[in-house]
Amino acid sequence: MKNLCVFCGSQFGNRPEYEVAARLLGLELAGRGIRLIYGGGRVGLMGVVADAVMAAGGEVVGVIPEFLMQKEIGHVGLTELHVVDSMHSRKAKMAELADGFVALPGGFGTFEEFFEILTWAQLGMHSKPVGLLDVADFYLPMVAFLRHSAAQGFIRNDHLSLIVHAREPEDLIQRLSGYQAVTVPKWLDRTGA
Repeated sequence: MKNLCVFCGSQFGNRPEYEVAARLLGLELAGRGIRLIYGGGRVGLMGVVADAVMAAGGEVVGVIPEFLMQKEIGHVGLTELHVVDSMHSRKAKMAELADGFVALPGGFGTFEEFFEILTWAQLGMHSKPVGLLDVADFYLPMVAFLRHSAAQGFIRNDHLSLIVHAREPEDLIQRLSGYQAVTVPKWLDRTGA
């Protein structure tokens, strides 16, 4: 893995563990020579992970829509910064550049990016690993809900294995690096069986 896309909050959250984990993830990426691909922001956890990678001598590529750049949210000290025309273009560019994806704690935007890239994996549009860095059990309720959805027949159990889940950055990157894509030839059962 040479390029890892990180989805995360533009806020810091209420627990110091979130910022610590973002910093540790950034240091882990730089230490392994993995280039960070992310949303290009300088605020919240986005800024923390980018700054940590750069401070440790790593490379950071940001992708930010023009309207967010104009609000001075864009990070100006990156290795590369792509300014795009829309949120859709941002996600497409990040997906193109990345070899894998990780979600740190965040809000609506983080969840939307995570679920879109996960859905693309489910549909076979890519075979890249998709991970959750479950800092302080932040994602535990969501994982439980996804299992509930599978139990109710809306998600195939084998599709749950598309999510690589870990609590520590080092462990998560190890798992992502060893990921083998799940192949499910028939993802939709039209008979209802």
